[in-house]
Amino acid sequence: MDLFVYLPGRGGFIMKDIKDILKQYWGYEDFRSLQEEIVRSVIAGKDTLALMPTGGGKSLTYQIAALAKEGMCVVITPLIALMKDQVEDLKHRGISAEAIYTGMSREQAESILNKCIGAKMKFLYISPERLASEKFRVRLKQMKICLFAVDEAHCISQWGYDFRPTYLRIAEIRTFFPGAPVLALTATATPVVTEDIQKQLKFAAPHVLSKSFRRENIAYIVRKVEDKLGELLHILQKLSACAIVYTRKRETAEQLANFLNGNKIKADFYHAGLNTQQREKKQEKWKQDEVPVMVATNAFGMGIDKPDVRIVIHFDIPDSLEAYFQEAGRAGRDGKKAYAVLLYNQAALTALKTRITKDFPEKKYIKQVYECLGNYFQIAEGSGQGYAFEFDPEVFVKNFELDYSRTLSAIHILQVGGYIECTTDIHSRSRICFSVSREKLNEFIPENEYEEKVLVILMRKYPGIFTKYVYISETYLTEEIGIKGVRMYEVLLSLAKKKIVSYIPGNDRPYIVYHQPRLPLSYLQISPEAYEDRKQAYTAKINAVVRYVEEKEDCRQLMLMQYFGQKEKETCKICDICLSRKKKKNLPDRKKIKESILHLLGEKDWNIKELLYQLDDTEREEGIAELRELLDDNVIYYKQPTLLAIRKNDLNGK
Repeated sequence: MDLFVYLPGRGGFIMKDIKDILKQYWGYEDFRSLQEEIVRSVIAGKDTLALMPTGGGKSLTYQIAALAKEGMCVVITPLIALMKDQVEDLKHRGISAEAIYTGMSREQAESILNKCIGAKMKFLYISPERLASEKFRVRLKQMKICLFAVDEAHCISQWGYDFRPTYLRIAEIRTFFPGAPVLALTATATPVVTEDIQKQLKFAAPHVLSKSFRRENIAYIVRKVEDKLGELLHILQKLSACAIVYTRKRETAEQLANFLNGNKIKADFYHAGLNTQQREKKQEKWKQDEVPVMVATNAFGMGIDKPDVRIVIHFDIPDSLEAYFQEAGRAGRDGKKAYAVLLYNQAALTALKTRITKDFPEKKYIKQVYECLGNYFQIAEGSGQGYAFEFDPEVFVKNFELDYSRTLSAIHILQVGGYIECTTDIHSRSRICFSVSREKLNEFIPENEYEEKVLVILMRKYPGIFTKYVYISETYLTEEIGIKGVRMYEVLLSLAKKKIVSYIPGNDRPYIVYHQPRLPLSYLQISPEAYEDRKQAYTAKINAVVRYVEEKEDCRQLMLMQYFGQKEKETCKICDICLSRKKKKNLPDRKKIKESILHLLGEKDWNIKELLYQLDDTEREEGIAELRELLDDNVIYYKQPTLLAIRKNDLNGK
C-alpha cells in the first residue's frame, strides 16, 4: 500500500511506503508484530486502542503514523522522562519534535507553541494537566493536528490501577479537531478497562488491536520466605546483573540500598521525595551501569527503556496485577532470559488485605480531611475556586494529627469526585541571584569552562540578576551549553558553594487546586462512582493479587494473560510453578544432596542458611529434609545456635 508520506526536510509529501520511512529513519527492515496493523489503522482515520506489552514498541506506531499524515501529532503522556528521551531521539533522526513540561520557563513554552502554530513542528509532547489551561487550549486550536496519541491510556479509566482525572479532559479537545483520530496505547488493560478507555475517549466506533501479553523470556517467580532480606541478598549475589528492586515505601528503598551496599552490592535508591536533579543523576548512573541495582518505589521506571535489566524483584507485594505486570515487564527487553521475582511472607500478605480500608477510609474521615484542607489554606466557604496552593502532605498531617496514608487516599477520592486536584504540574521554578557585585565577579577565576559559560549566559540572558532573584530553567542552560542536566546542576551548586551565586533549586512539591469553591460539609457529597464502585473494583484487584501469590498449580504466565482477557493454554515452562511441576516428575537425588552436605561440612562448619544456599534452588527443599534427618541421626549437630558441624567420626558419612 503506497501512501503520501510527510518527510521532514524533503519538501513536504511524496509517494512512499511506510516501510521505507521505517527503514530511512529507524533503520529497520520490517515492523514488529502488530505495529504495522496499528499504523495502517490510524492512517485510515480510525480511532484505535492498541494493547501492547511493555517494551513492545508502542511509540513507533504513532511516530510512523504521524509522519504519514499532514499536520502535527500531539502526544499526551504523564512521563516527563519519556518526553525528553523521545524528543531527543526524534531530533537525532532529523524529525522536528518538542515537549512542554513542568519546570520549563514561560518563554520556552511560548516559543515552542509558536513553532507548532507556524507548522514547523511534527510532534508535540505534553502532560494531560496541560489541557486544563485555557491559554493552552486557545493556542492548540490554532494548530493543524493530524493525530492525538494517548500514552498510558489506562489512566483515563476509573477502573484502571492508576486513574488520573486529568486524562478525562482529552475527550474535550477532540471536538476542536473532528478529523484527527486518537491512538490510545497501554500495556495493561483488563477487558473492563479496555471498554472504558474507548468510552471515555469518545471513539467513533470500538476498535481494539491487541498483541499477546506473553513474555517468553521472563521467568515469573513467587517465593514465600520469612527472611526477605537474606533472600534478596542471595538472589542479587547469585545473579550479579542489572536489577530493579521495587518497594512500597521511600524509607524502605533507602534502607535496602544501604543494606545492599553494606554487603558489597552497588545499589542506589530512587523515589518521589528526591528533587529533579537528584532523580536524573541517580537514573543516569543506573543507565550507565555505574550502579547496577536500583531500589525504588513505583516512581522509577516509567518511560525508561533499559534493555539489559536481568531481574526485577518486588520486595513488597503490589496492590494490582496491572502494576506488577508493568513493573516486572521492565526486565529482559533485549529478549534474553530475565526474571521477575516477588518475595512475600504471611505478614506481607495480611498487610495487603488491609490496604482496602486504608485506600478507602470511611466517608466521615474524607470529609474531615476536606475540612482540614480548607482550614490549612485559610479558604472561606464559597471561595477558592481556581486557586492553587503549595501542599506539603507531611506538614499537613502533622498539624491536624491525621494518618498519612489514609489522608492521601482521602485526597485522591476528593479528586475523583471533582472537588480538588493534587498535582505537581504547577512547578516551583528554580531561582538564582548573584551574591557578588560585577566588580567582584570580574576578579573570580572559573574552575572550568562550564562555570565560565554559565556565568556569561546568566549575565546576558537574565537582566536584574545582580539585584534580585530571577527564575531560570536548568533545561535551557543545558541546551545552550551542551552538557547533561546532572552536570549543569553540579556547576550551579559549585558556584553557590563558592558564594558567587545564591541558587534555589525548583521542587516538585504537590499543589492542591480547587476546582469548586469550598463547600460547607453538609453540601459535600461523595458519589458511588467516586467511592463504592471504585472500592469494589479495588477489592477485586487485591483479591486477584492474593490468588496470584498463593497459587500452587497454574502457570504464572497464563494467570497474568488470563487476567488481561487473553485465553492461551500453553504453559511457559520457566515460572516457579512450571519448574516445580517438572521437579515433581524428576525429584532431586536425595543421596547426592546428602553427600554434598556432608562434603561441605567436612571442609568447615557452616551457617545453616549459607549452607543451604550452596545447593541448587531445586535441591534446597530436599536439603532441609536431609539436614533434619542428619540432625535426628546425630551425624551433625549445632555447634552454635545457627552453626552446623559434623561429628568427626562421621566424616565419611557413617
